[in-house]
Formats: sequence, C-alpha cells, structure tokens
Amino acid sequence: MSSWFDYTLNGIIIGNIYALLAVGLALIFGVARLINFAHGSVYVVGAYAGFVAVTQFGTPLPLTILIAVAVGALLGLGIERFGLRPLQGYAHIAPLLATIGISFVLDQLVQLTFSPDPRAVPSELLQSRFQVGSGTIGALDILIAAIGLASAGLLYSFLRFTRLGWAVRATAQDRDAAQQMGVNVDAINRTVFAIASGLGALSGLLVGMYYNYIDPSMSFQATLKGVVAQVVGGVGNVPGAIAGSLLLGLVESYGIALFGTSYRNLFAFILLVAVLVLRPNGLFASGRQTPPEPMTGTFIAPSRPVRVPHRVLIALALAAALLPVVLPDPYVLQTLTNAWLYGLLGLSLTLIAGTVGLISLGHAALLAIGGYASALLSINLGVPVGVSLLCAGLIAAAIGTALVFPSFRLRGHYLSIATLAIGEIVSLVILNWEGLTRGPIGISGIPPLSIFGIELDSNRSVYWFALAVLVVLAALQLRLLGSHLGRVLRAVRDDDIAARSYGIGLDRYKALAFAVGSFAAGISGGITSHLYSYINHETFNSQLSILALTIVILGGMGNVAGAIVGSVLLVGLPEVFRIAAEYRMLIYGLVLLLLIRFRPQGLLGTV
Repeated sequence: MSSWFDYTLNGIIIGNIYALLAVGLALIFGVARLINFAHGSVYVVGAYAGFVAVTQFGTPLPLTILIAVAVGALLGLGIERFGLRPLQGYAHIAPLLATIGISFVLDQLVQLTFSPDPRAVPSELLQSRFQVGSGTIGALDILIAAIGLASAGLLYSFLRFTRLGWAVRATAQDRDAAQQMGVNVDAINRTVFAIASGLGALSGLLVGMYYNYIDPSMSFQATLKGVVAQVVGGVGNVPGAIAGSLLLGLVESYGIALFGTSYRNLFAFILLVAVLVLRPNGLFASGRQTPPEPMTGTFIAPSRPVRVPHRVLIALALAAALLPVVLPDPYVLQTLTNAWLYGLLGLSLTLIAGTVGLISLGHAALLAIGGYASALLSINLGVPVGVSLLCAGLIAAAIGTALVFPSFRLRGHYLSIATLAIGEIVSLVILNWEGLTRGPIGISGIPPLSIFGIELDSNRSVYWFALAVLVVLAALQLRLLGSHLGRVLRAVRDDDIAARSYGIGLDRYKALAFAVGSFAAGISGGITSHLYSYINHETFNSQLSILALTIVILGGMGNVAGAIVGSVLLVGLPEVFRIAAEYRMLIYGLVLLLLIRFRPQGLLGTV
C-alpha cells in the first residue's frame, strides 16, 4: 500500500512540474496560436542557470530560483523578438518550424558550453523523508507542490484581476479585435513569452533538483511532455493544461509501477494519440471551441519553381555515376552514399509534406521500421538481402500508413503532433519488444548488402547501388507527380475542402501518398541497417525527422530534385568540412531559421 501512495505522490509531483511547462505552452498558444517547440530548450537553459548559480556562486535556494526564472524570461523575450516577430504575417507553420530551429540552436549552444556529460544539481533541502500515513514525503516534494500551487494562484490573479491580464485574455480570444480596441499585441506577446519561459526555466531547475541530473539532451523530451499535457487538457486552455499535467504524471507513475521505467514515455504518447483521435480539442476544452486552421498548403510560397530539364537531370545522374571512376576517394564516396540515402528520406517526406501537405515530425520511425524489418528478415528467416530490402519498403508502407491513418482527419498543429507522438511510440516499442527487436541491446551481425548473391563489399559498389535506388525512385516519383494522380494530391494540399466538395476521398489519397513515401523511407532504413551491420532504438532518432524536414524545406517542398539537392547540401557539405562536425546541429538549426525567414519556398522552389 505504501508503494502505491508513493507512486501516487510521485505522479502528482511530476505532474506539478509538467504543469509549469504546459501552462507556459498554453499561454503562448492562446496568444500566438503557436506550439512552441523551443520551450524545452528554455527548460534546459533554466536548469543550467540554476546549476551555475549553485555550483559557481553558492547562491541560496530562493535566489537560485529567481535567477533561473529571470534567465528564462529574458530568453523568452529574445525568442519572441528576434525569432518569431519577424514572421508575423507568415503562414501558420512558419513560426512552428522556426521554434524547432531555435531549439536546435539553443540545445547545441548549451552542449558546446557545458559538454554533453550529465551534471548533478546540488539540493540545499533536507534529504530525509517524513512519514505520512503509509507513505513518505520529502522536503523537495513539498517545495514543488508549493511552487505549483503558488504559480497557479499568481497566474490566476494576474489574468483575472490586472489590466495586463485582461489584455492577455482579450488577445487570446480575438487578436484582431483586441488590436482594434487599442491593445498592444506585441507587448502582450512579449509578456506572455516572458511569463511562459520563466515558468519553463523554473520547471527545468526543479527537475534537475528532483532527479539530481541534467544534460543538454533533455530538451526534446521536456517539450514532448509539455505538449502531451497541453493537448490532453486542451490546447490553449490553462486550467486544462494543469489538469492534463496531473493526469499525465499519474499515468506515467502508475505505468512505471506496473510495467517498469522503460514504459514511462510509452503510456504518455499512447494517451496523447488516443486523445487526439477521440477528442482532438482535449479532455477539458469547450465543445464550442473553434476548430484549428489547416496548415496544409499554407507553407507554399508564391514563387515559380526552378524547372530542371530532364536531359540535365539525366546528365547529372550520369556524372554522379561516373564519379567513382574519376574520383575513387573512399571518404567522398561514403559521404555521398549517405547523401543518397538521406535523399531517399527527402523524397519520402517531400511527397508527404510538400505534395500532399501532411507535415510529419516523426518520419524517422519509417526508417526504423524499414531498418529492423530488413535486418530481422535476413537474420531470422534467411531472406536474401535484395528481397528483404524490398520487403522493408513494403512493411514500412503498410505499418506507417496504418499507424498514421487515424490522424488524417486531424487539422492544424494536431496532425504534426500526432506524427511526432507516433514516431516516439515506434521507438519505444522497439526498445521494449525485446522478444523481437532485442530491446536496448539492438541487432548486430546484420548481413552486408548483396544483390543476386553478389556482395557489395566496396565503397564504389555500395555507392552505385544507393545511387541507382535513388534514381529509380526519384524517376517514379516524377512520373507520379506529372500524372493525374499527382494533380489530385496537390489539390488535396492546396484546398482540402474544395477537393472534398469535388468528390475526392481525402483519406484515401492521403493514405496512398503516405504509403508511397513510406516505401522510399523504408528502403533507406533497410540499406542503412545493412551498411551499419548494427542498429538499435537510437540509430534512427527523432533528430532525423527534423533533419528530413530541413532537407525538403531547403530544396523546396514537393520538389523531387530539391530533395536530393537538400540532402547533398545538408548531409554532404558538413562532412566535407569536418572541422564543423560538432556544430552540425547548430548548422541545421541556423539553416532552418534562415530559410524560413528569407526563402521559405526553398532553393528550387515549391511544386
């Protein structure tokens, strides 16, 4: 019984910490209609600000808390002023992608400053626990609960009883009307970002003290938890965010009690997907809430795409094929082979996101499905590698489409969040399904690439194979986009309501596009697994999903040649400049930010 009391108490305490994150996200969404994916980075900066204050200056706890909150608030002001305000008037998805780029930059800067090694945050509180009934409670538990209650009370008082709070509420209800009534919405945005970021930074500090552990990589998971809690409670709904956070904390804690620590995040994301599918507005949102605006087609900038003549494309493909003869440098060939594999991933996402308008933030899951499928088929069943690669594409297409299909009816940010959650679920299933995937140990001894029994054991043969697969799938995709089916897919992207009115079955065509795109991603994952000869659940991590999105934005969404150009520039060039290897994620983030700001249509334009 005492253990269940402890698990319940732990769930409430963790829920309090999530609430600080989720309330901040809810405030920002309410005013800016934006899912702020940089919020987890603010959380990390807050944790490290507290760490520096305690370890370097020996500050007392109240001052440490104030420092973390102040640093977070200043960072929030900077994000709003320099990262997001220049994007006012842009499509809805532009600031969302910008927050992803900001997150990459902040996380990399923290890692470069403090190294990726974890740090311990000393706690000045008593470590002993007090007996309460059949369970125990510690001083830090009481402090976190008190901070949670005090923050909720102060926020309620601010929003309910102050003029600035009224202006925030008015802006959240109708931004244009508030502006016409004389409300300075830029000042409101600044205020909300400062408050939300201060709460996020405080959350990071408390987590560091609670687990006595911080590291730069905890940003992404923190953002996900805040988003899950907010979506469960109702996006933009502050009381709902608090309720969703407490529910999320309890679900996680009871999940750990029943199945173990490795299942903590799995239950959270299953809860998220279930809520998105069954009640997209959240458990505590009003039924009369305005539905989200669609993001499909809104990122397509009004520009003329660069049309590359077919004979030029053929000449470039021949030149690429002749490169190993002219320049047989193993390092160059290996780098370009990686670029061709990422080109396959780019082809997949540019069809799904660029042509159909389904912004996927969990695309790495398709690589993982393809990689594991090909590896397991070749090892466990002795399937020839060439056949297992083909099966990998088909399995990725079938499983990926089946997982995402219920999300096709979602609109706006919800679809992106759903794909993000599905990607995490796939990774966690791979981690926990030890009987099939061998869990955290991973799969080793994967056979090398071979075709018709001939092993591809040289850099040149692997290069030619990857290039051939890329050329064939790119040619097929070009053929598809030039057909009647391609025009239907673009119609779904440009105006799904008009397409539905014309009698087009949206879900059917979205599923078809997703299956075709997933096939290419599955093939890429399969080839990667045979090249590495070893994979585990972290081989295809969530950063690959963001990299894929950056590739297609760089090249031009919906543009087949652009996807390949983007992969060569983003994957190939950083390898050539090896000195910049440790700054790679920083480069990706900056490239994403600059593209969204100055050339959202990409280098070759959108198609």
